Amino acid sequence: MKRLLIDTHILLWWLSDNPSLGVEAKKHISDGRNEIYVSGASTWEISIKKAIGKLSAPDDMDKIIEEERFLKLPISLYHGQMAGRLPSHHRDPFDRMLIAQAQAEGLILVTTDLLFQQYGIHTLAGGK
Repeated sequence: MKRLLIDTHILLWWLSDNPSLGVEAKKHISDGRNEIYVSGASTWEISIKKAIGKLSAPDDMDKIIEEERFLKLPISLYHGQMAGRLPSHHRDPFDRMLIAQAQAEGLILVTTDLLFQQYGIHTLAGGK
């Protein structure tokens, strides 16, 4: 069993069956033995980008996450402290939160962002 935290773009690719999502990532996300986490930071990022017209995505992400049988990962005060203390390799606050959550919770982060590896977390390539 693997415990995976999926990056925002991986979540959106999964939901839209986007061919950019790699075969290996699809295999691990669809494996019912694995725990798949979606961060509150991802739904926050999606809603902000939708509001400013940079993204088209479903409206009820909470319901969709449940239907997909993914696990919801709330943002805790501890996660916030850890994100703030990270080295500045990555400046995106949503990505910094995902990195902090992966560190704090011992999760493998599924992403295509190579900068994540600079933080010493376990990653799984999400793209082709």
